[in-house]
Amino acid sequence: MLSPEITRSLAKRLYDARKSRTPLRHFSSEYPHMTIEDGYAIQIEWVKFEIADGRQIRGRKIGLTSRAMQMASQITEPDYAPLMDDMFFETGSDISIEQFIAPRVEVELAFVLRAPLKGPGVTLFDVLKATEYITPALEIIDARIEQFDRDTKAMRKVFDTIADFAANAGVVLGGRPVRPDSIDPRWVGAMLYKNSVIEETGLAAAVLNHPAAGVAWLANKIASHGEELNAGDIVLSGSFTRPTPAVRGDVLHADYGPLGNISLRFI
Repeated sequence: MLSPEITRSLAKRLYDARKSRTPLRHFSSEYPHMTIEDGYAIQIEWVKFEIADGRQIRGRKIGLTSRAMQMASQITEPDYAPLMDDMFFETGSDISIEQFIAPRVEVELAFVLRAPLKGPGVTLFDVLKATEYITPALEIIDARIEQFDRDTKAMRKVFDTIADFAANAGVVLGGRPVRPDSIDPRWVGAMLYKNSVIEETGLAAAVLNHPAAGVAWLANKIASHGEELNAGDIVLSGSFTRPTPAVRGDVLHADYGPLGNISLRFI
């Protein structure tokens, strides 16, 4: 485990990188013995800097939920990170590209809770019972820690990604919110367009076979740290498409069929 001093120092570097939009080299190269626990410890310290700025946590995101992404990252479970209040954007928004380093967009479902979920022992059915509604969402991911090292081109380790708020940088909610008992979330599908061209399609079943399973996993995972999911929390259950890169001028549009649409433009 990294020392508290190093952990806090690395968190401050990430906090500064988000503000300055200056990418960092891989922490895992600087500290080869870094662990997953170190990644989450850095997250916690980074949140403290954000809260000191007046920010609040509005929920959580779950990442690396597909089998393919877990194999690529050489892990056997998802990861998670907080969603800060300044990361939320309205659908149809013009979003300044200057807020990000290398933005990419993923297609997800968001669970909005009406009741708390406290592990251990939370099940998929507990999640559905505690959910006020499910709504389409786009996640904007970013790389305060470089995805690929600028010199070696080596891919960052999962420890780097976890420390980097699991890469989350923005959330756009939209479409038509639905009660969890009115649909089978596994069969929610979406088509992601960039500049009117289809980039990705997918079904929410790609998220651990059922997107609510990811929320249950999260509630049980954070219970070991004495934490729980709270009523009113927004939980991104995990992407069911590959991330789509975006640059200034790109218009992203996600068509969820019966659940409506989400759009955004980077300016």
